[in-house]
Amino acid sequence: MALLPSIAHAQAAQDPTPLQFHDRAEEQRFRALVVELRCVMCQNQSLADSNAQIAHDLRREVLTLMRRGLDDEQVRQHLVNRYGEFVLYRPRVGTSTWLLWFGPALLLLAGGLVITRLVRRRGGSTAVPEDDRQEW
Repeated sequence: MALLPSIAHAQAAQDPTPLQFHDRAEEQRFRALVVELRCVMCQNQSLADSNAQIAHDLRREVLTLMRRGLDDEQVRQHLVNRYGEFVLYRPRVGTSTWLLWFGPALLLLAGGLVITRLVRRRGGSTAVPEDDRQEW
């Protein structure tokens, strides 16, 4: 009960100093890059959309890496090395992600095969005999 007043005042993290860009091209590149990266805390928001403190920190880190001269792929790879493939909204096709990419198609194919077998098995059965006692 003693902690309830402190919880009531909890708010989303505010970035005390907004990011300053050197030019419009740097800002556009930054915005395009952070939209492709996932917030590791929120899990369903991009770095651009998240207000979590770690998202603020990661946005600063992305800008720092860009200013060091890393291209977009190198920035992505740096974050993947640190946080894993999860940080990418579109994970790369690889040995650890093939099921993620091809699993839905395999499930559809298996379901289609099961339905086809059931229809064929029931299609060979004899017709239902007529019943003169029905009112129709």
